[in-house]
Amino acid sequence: MSVEYLGLSSINGPLAVLEGVKGAAYDEIVEMDVKGSQKRLGRIIEINNDKAVIQVFEGTDGMALRNTRTRLTGHPMRIGVSTDMLGRTFNGIGHPIDDLGPVNYDKLLDVNGKPLNPVSRKYPRNYIRTGISSIDGLTTLIRGQKLPIFSGNGLPHDELAAQIVRQASLGDNAGNGDDFAIVFAAMGVKHDVADFFRRTFEDSGVSSHVAAFINLANDPVVERLITPKAALTLAEYLAFEKEMHILVILTDMTSFAEAMREVSSSKGEIPSRKGFPGYLYSELASIYERAGIVKDINGSVTQIPILTMPNDDITHPIPDLTGYITEGQVVLDRDLNAQSVYPPVSILPSLSRLMKDGIGKDYTREDHQDVANQLFSSYARVQDARALASVIGEDELSDTDKIYLVFGKEFEERFIKQDSDENRDIFKTLSIGWQLLGLIPRSELDRIDTKILDKYYVPTSINSDNEIVAVEKDNMRL
Repeated sequence: MSVEYLGLSSINGPLAVLEGVKGAAYDEIVEMDVKGSQKRLGRIIEINNDKAVIQVFEGTDGMALRNTRTRLTGHPMRIGVSTDMLGRTFNGIGHPIDDLGPVNYDKLLDVNGKPLNPVSRKYPRNYIRTGISSIDGLTTLIRGQKLPIFSGNGLPHDELAAQIVRQASLGDNAGNGDDFAIVFAAMGVKHDVADFFRRTFEDSGVSSHVAAFINLANDPVVERLITPKAALTLAEYLAFEKEMHILVILTDMTSFAEAMREVSSSKGEIPSRKGFPGYLYSELASIYERAGIVKDINGSVTQIPILTMPNDDITHPIPDLTGYITEGQVVLDRDLNAQSVYPPVSILPSLSRLMKDGIGKDYTREDHQDVANQLFSSYARVQDARALASVIGEDELSDTDKIYLVFGKEFEERFIKQDSDENRDIFKTLSIGWQLLGLIPRSELDRIDTKILDKYYVPTSINSDNEIVAVEKDNMRL
């Protein structure tokens, strides 16, 4: 028989304190009856003797010390999961908000997930194609990887996230039995941004294989803390029980961390860096580490967390701690965005640490790694040439440095820049890369194997129509 507790001892922001509690457990879900008509859910986040601190998901508006009844459920936060959730839209705690009726759930699962034995993990291989050259070509996303996007306020990370959802696939060498789906979670977004995502998914025809969890900016802050966990619970079910390949996009993890800071402050905890709680690292890790592949299961969970860096500061605690946990990052650049380059991916600070293990002969193409290395090296040389030109003037540069200036301009305009609806396959990306490398003398291409150069390298130039064309043999540069 369940016991109901009448009244509360105190209310502070999204937190309610209940005294005289017996048999309560940390992280246990409670059901709260407000004024005899409103039903709300809460989560016990602290226990001290007979006192329990409760996070109220729907907020404490309208709650008073004497008009609330509280009942312990005896279990942690759970959500229903099933394949029928694909094509549907939910709020931050997994309740449908798309007016399409209830969902038939296969089972209820704890949103905190089950601990994954590290021994059972399988090393990530193969890649997920996003159709975006700067990601597929130079910071390739590998199945089972966690690859965050570091952005800034005002940069087009929402458009980039929507494009990835529209275009993402398992690539050209996917098996016949490989099913692919996307779980999308948005935290603390404005109504117009939420409508943009919904409209984009519907208009592009991809909504049937997307499950969206939307937490709006005016939704309770506590719900924001559950949203990524609810999304990952569904992703794990689809990947490890239904053996699907799932791409999880989480935006914006900065909103999640700021919600943590607000709740921590309400609890009176001692703050750490920038006012965030000292357990920010472990909370982020508990989310990011839910990506991966399990042995003997033909499924995977891949994550793309998106976070906005306050004041574009990559040393801020949120991107700083994220970088320790994840396997690389894709950094968006404000200067490129000001030049109307979309997506404004800053190549030099971006990297994918697992890229080398999921590309090449058996996955993409034999020349992929060499092309990526040479493009990265050549673009680094461009930055040196630009810095020198700003000091001594472009006319005083050597002929080689002038070639690199041309290469840098064309690289940004032809390789990094692409239309928001342009879906390039990996062969198109590599083809553009070779055309650009053709602008550079072969003697400068020291990051590519000689056999690869012999097979793919063709000297190029830019004609009067601003097209890159092959140089005639008579005029070929050595």
